[in-house]
Amino acid sequence: MTVAVETGLWQLDPSASAVELRHRTMWGLVTVKGVFGAVTGQGEVAADGTATGTLTLDVASLDTKNAKRDTHLRSADLFDAENHPEITFVARHVERGGDGAVEVSGQLTVRGISRPLSFPARVTAADAEALTLAAEFTVDRAEFGMGWNQLGMIRGLTTITTTLRFTRAS
Repeated sequence: MTVAVETGLWQLDPSASAVELRHRTMWGLVTVKGVFGAVTGQGEVAADGTATGTLTLDVASLDTKNAKRDTHLRSADLFDAENHPEITFVARHVERGGDGAVEVSGQLTVRGISRPLSFPARVTAADAEALTLAAEFTVDRAEFGMGWNQLGMIRGLTTITTTLRFTRAS
C-alpha cells in the first residue's frame, strides 16, 4: 500500500487511538495487560515525506482492571506518577518504506529518564484527512529506573502495542 501522506501538521485522535502494555509477571505465569486512557500527540510531515512528532501518555490513566495493582504501578516503586506524571516519546525521524512500512526513531522518557528507541511501524490506513499507524515493540523497564521486583516475580521485557490515528490539524 503506497499512499501519499499530505505534508503539514497532524493531530492525534485520542478516541481512535490506543496504547497498551503487556508484561509477564508471577515468574512468567501471568500476563498483566494495561491501557493508557489519556494519550495526546501531534506530528508534522515534511515535504520530503519524513515526519517528526510527540506522543504523551498520562501515567495516572494506566488501567490494568485491578485498582490495587494500578495504585502500585503509579507508586515510586514503578512509574512514580507523583513526580513523573507523563511518559513521552519524541519521534525525531519517521521514514516510510515500501508497502506501508515505517521506521520510527526517537527518544522515550519514563520517570525522567530518556533513552533512544527505534522500532518498525505500519501505516494501516491513510487518506488526505487521516492516517493510522500501528506498532509493537519492547522496552526494558530497568533502563528507566523501574527495578522493583519482589521475589524475582517480574522478568523480561514489556511489550507496547500502539494504534495511533492522526487527523489533519486545522
